[in-house]
Amino acid sequence: MLAMLQDMENTNDYLFINTPHALAEFCTGLQGSPWLAVDTEFLRESTYFPKLCLIQIATSEQVACIDPLALADIEPLLELLYDPAITKVMHAARQDLEIFYHLRGTLPQPVFDTQVAAPLLGYSEQAGYATLVEALLDVHLSKSHTRADWSHRPLSTAQLHYAADDVRYLAQIYPLLRGKLEDLGRISWLADDFASLTDPTQYDRPPEHAWLRVRGTHQLRGRRLTTLQALAAWREHTARTTDQPRNWLLRDDSLLDLAKIQPVDLAALSRIRGINAQVTHKYGAALLKAIEESKGREPVPLPAEHEVTRPTPKQDAVVELLLAATRMIGERHALNPSSIANRKELERLVQGDQTVNILHGWKRQLAGETLQAVLQGKAGLQVIDGAVHLTNDA
Repeated sequence: MLAMLQDMENTNDYLFINTPHALAEFCTGLQGSPWLAVDTEFLRESTYFPKLCLIQIATSEQVACIDPLALADIEPLLELLYDPAITKVMHAARQDLEIFYHLRGTLPQPVFDTQVAAPLLGYSEQAGYATLVEALLDVHLSKSHTRADWSHRPLSTAQLHYAADDVRYLAQIYPLLRGKLEDLGRISWLADDFASLTDPTQYDRPPEHAWLRVRGTHQLRGRRLTTLQALAAWREHTARTTDQPRNWLLRDDSLLDLAKIQPVDLAALSRIRGINAQVTHKYGAALLKAIEESKGREPVPLPAEHEVTRPTPKQDAVVELLLAATRMIGERHALNPSSIANRKELERLVQGDQTVNILHGWKRQLAGETLQAVLQGKAGLQVIDGAVHLTNDA
């Protein structure tokens, strides 16, 4: 292997790969691997699509940082990552997977996300990488390059070491997590969650759905909502086409103001706070056209999960009961209750929302059916010897 990698920069504990020949040989050497730890560094502050700046790969034996900005073609690496016989191990995988989706229009499979898996071993929901590394390996990771400009070249030795650590320890915690999950019989619980991570609809966001991500959408009804939907679709399409952040065009509050005020000419448009002269000059006509064309159309209804409805006092009491039941279930299975369901999700469940996560996948089997039985009066909570117990639970 050392002879094969002779033209790579070997820094003793990781490889830095920035030539086609080195990349090809590195990828050849990893063919047949059962799994790879994968991470990326990227920038998206000034673009719509994330700009891939570095790819880190690790196995139990080696670590590499691959420079896609120095390589005209990373196809050998993509072929490796898209090999269905190799499990791709990531932490908080969605942003990394989004990058690969934009590169190829499909997603690498299968994937094991350590952040998704950790709660099944009692760690908190959304546990950070550094938290898991410290808990499992007693290693304290530096955060000194969290905000680094990864597009700047050359990358410093400190940056590369920081990037290498993002997969070095991932390759060490993966076997530990997997082994513990297998011992508890919980690996199968993750199938639906991991399948969701590699569902293309999670990453392909049609412009006509962009209004659902605008903060404050629930404030609008009727014509105003129709206009917001049209403007949000215009902003999303334009941001994609010009590869710039959507907020560089118009912020969410400006979209709301446009929908409420309904300007009919450039003069009225220019008086709306937050819309600068450059946007008015370049896109004013398009904005006015989108507003005009939205007239007379019925708005797309707001999905139930996006409705903001505060629970009534009676519903609040039921939510408290479900929170207690969730804590009991968590204690029974040595799980953090927040990884099963949080208060907001239980509020939605009490209000009749059947799309909540607690009713799907492993959470349904573990807790969702029991919570529904509590709601239906078929199960309840009882104090026995000074402790709360679930009774007649499903």
